[in-house]
Amino acid sequence: MTNCAGPNPSMRQAAASGSRTDRPATELLREQAREVTKDLQEMGGIAGDAVEDNLEHLRKNASEYYGHGRDGVHKVERSFEQFIRDQPLKSILIAGGVGLLLGRFWLRR
Repeated sequence: MTNCAGPNPSMRQAAASGSRTDRPATELLREQAREVTKDLQEMGGIAGDAVEDNLEHLRKNASEYYGHGRDGVHKVERSFEQFIRDQPLKSILIAGGVGLLLGRFWLRR
């Protein structure tokens, strides 16, 4: 890359020596542009690889969290089922009370 102070030393030397390589300045600029383009493409590839690695890590974590959540929901479901089997009358009364409350709130709106 060129620094902010001006052209790089190799370009200054080429200009000072009357273009020792006998190449026009536009050709030198094209060559530098190709090198910069190549460097940018390499950096883009590196950044893409890093993004893929992070995305894979996020996928693994999300999958694990989903699995833990699913297991927790199944445990709660089984505990509800067991409670209903153990105390059916109480379960019906609770369900009726919840239904009554929801019905009242729904009718008010």
